[in-house]
Amino acid sequence: MSRAENSKRRRRAQGAAAVAGEDANLVVIDHPLVAEKLTRLRDKATDCVEFRRLLGEISLLMAYEVARGFATSSINVQTPLGRCAGARVKRGVTLVPILRAGLGMLESILQIMPQARIGFLGLKRDERSLQPQHYYSNIPSDLAQSEVVLIDPMLATGGSVLAAMEELHARKARHVRLLCLVAAPEGIARVRSRHPTLPIYTAAIDQRLNEKGYIVPGLGDAGDRLFGV
Repeated sequence: MSRAENSKRRRRAQGAAAVAGEDANLVVIDHPLVAEKLTRLRDKATDCVEFRRLLGEISLLMAYEVARGFATSSINVQTPLGRCAGARVKRGVTLVPILRAGLGMLESILQIMPQARIGFLGLKRDERSLQPQHYYSNIPSDLAQSEVVLIDPMLATGGSVLAAMEELHARKARHVRLLCLVAAPEGIARVRSRHPTLPIYTAAIDQRLNEKGYIVPGLGDAGDRLFGV
């Protein structure tokens, strides 16, 4: 990586750190592969086939960081040569993608969490009010003892995340993490006003929202680009 590229990465990290401030539960994943793939994902010239592939690859890389905080318990196993102390994830895992765009991240995450249950939550934003509208919900009812990963590529206004958190809390979810690719400062602030300790994992904190509630510079409408419509 050139000196100029290193300098650019440092500036991005410093800007993200300024937004994060003292928020220990806001994790900006600063990784060269994530940064490169996200750059290609943002490019308006990237077609839907490449967009899907890149979205999956980034999701896989980020999922490792999300799982870092999972609680574990100690176990002993018998290797071919002797006993060995080990660990296993203490609680079950439930993945909850927000439809539509969250589907593009699901399959890759399942590669490293194949035992996970899956819940689906359909939320559509009203383009005039910018408020989320529920159109589908199929989430396991017993989430109290589950590590829940809420999945949505974009944290824009924060409305969808707040609506989703209401659904999860109604099902007694206690161990929730949010995984998103790109976040806006306004969306982070709104989520923090209701959920000050919710762990948020993102690949980038962008500049702002525009008048239509889209993240700038962002990557456009993730669902439209994912499905080619």
